[in-house]
Amino acid sequence: MKASKIAYKPVGMALGALSGVVAGAAFKQAWKVIEGEDDAPDATDEDRTWKQILLAAAIQGAIFAVVKASVDRSGAVAIRRLTGTWPG
Repeated sequence: MKASKIAYKPVGMALGALSGVVAGAAFKQAWKVIEGEDDAPDATDEDRTWKQILLAAAIQGAIFAVVKASVDRSGAVAIRRLTGTWPG
């Protein structure tokens, strides 16, 4: 196994946890702007409409995907700078 791949494993795990926190905060702020509410709906919220639930899920998924890709890519670039090879 390449050294860059081994070096990336713990970095990737830490970055994954961090990306979840960042994405959660970004989604909470986005939902405040979009709907003007502090709490986004859960799928089982009886008082929320289908539109609200599906919109929240789509926005949350998009934000999480973008943040995860950004963090993963940044981590890989950092590992390449440290080891000289791309983790892959």
